[in-house]
Amino acid sequence: QVQLVESGGGLVQAGDSLRLSCAANGRTFSSYNMAWFRQGPGKEREFVAAIRRGDDSTYYADSVKERFTISRDNDKNTVYLLMNSLKPEDTAVYYCAATSGIFLMIKQTYNYWGQGTQVTVSS
Repeated sequence: QVQLVESGGGLVQAGDSLRLSCAANGRTFSSYNMAWFRQGPGKEREFVAAIRRGDDSTYYADSVKERFTISRDNDKNTVYLLMNSLKPEDTAVYYCAATSGIFLMIKQTYNYWGQGTQVTVSS
């Protein structure tokens, strides 16, 4: 069982940066693949970024490549999402998720979810 708690959301202007954090409980954090998803108003929850356990390989949605960076600190049981050059279309609730599965861009793969943190980008 893994419990995830996101933080760091807020209201920013277009072009600003923001860093989200997701703290996990338990001693097995390093054994999970971790990801960020988001859900905008009236939209489906979509994949944003993922980081693989072990080798820390990263994967990104095309819409955030070159702007967002996912990272993890296994000593702190925390995964981060650094978001640069934010756009109004990045406005969404951002969710942290954990899985032992292998299809990292598919939300059905993920067993554990946080409660989400709101990110609002004004133009």
